[in-house]
Amino acid sequence: MTAVRRSLVAVGGLVLAYAVIGALGDADVKAGALFFLAGVLVAHDGLLLPLTIVAGVILRRYAPPRLRPALQAALVVSLAVTVVAFPLVLGRGRSADNPSLLPLHYGRGLLAIYAIIWSAALATVATRSWRERRRRPQPPPG
Repeated sequence: MTAVRRSLVAVGGLVLAYAVIGALGDADVKAGALFFLAGVLVAHDGLLLPLTIVAGVILRRYAPPRLRPALQAALVVSLAVTVVAFPLVLGRGRSADNPSLLPLHYGRGLLAIYAIIWSAALATVATRSWRERRRRPQPPPG
């Protein structure tokens, strides 16, 4: 490990320790917030990270090399959008007596975002393929 990497790990550890000690010593921080943050950490490291790694392995094995960058980008962005939108799509907290609380159809919006993400990935692949075909030397006529 290089000296820069060691320094970054040390600084990150100190900042993390400072944050935890500050949160534990603050009377306004409730225990529920700490449990939520611990749950987020466990969900990220125990679920999202392994899923991302498995998706990368599958892409490496089955996707053609020229498609991989666009597919990887689309999958990572789709995962990030899903994590953010999932609570809204589930509709937890929606109540019949307050229609202004979570008023939109978030599932339809999530599908629209997916369509935009994957259309951009498809457009990237198509543009790269088109450029590659234009760069290839054309055989002489005749």
